[in-house]
Amino acid sequence: MTYLKFTPYIYLIAGLYFIYHGFTEYQQDIAPWLSFGIAALAIFMFFFRLRWARKFEERRRNQDQP
Repeated sequence: MTYLKFTPYIYLIAGLYFIYHGFTEYQQDIAPWLSFGIAALAIFMFFFRLRWARKFEERRRNQDQP
């Protein structure tokens, strides 16, 4: 289950990429709204998955204690 520690950061990297892609589209006079929308969703998922992983870890720790 160690992959759960790394999956939120994949969303963060994807969000940063789509922000970069959106700015390059904006400079070329192409509508960047889809890229910015995907970036916002990816950053939201980063925080959501990070919070979910912390709750999962806390729940696991509480079950291990007598």
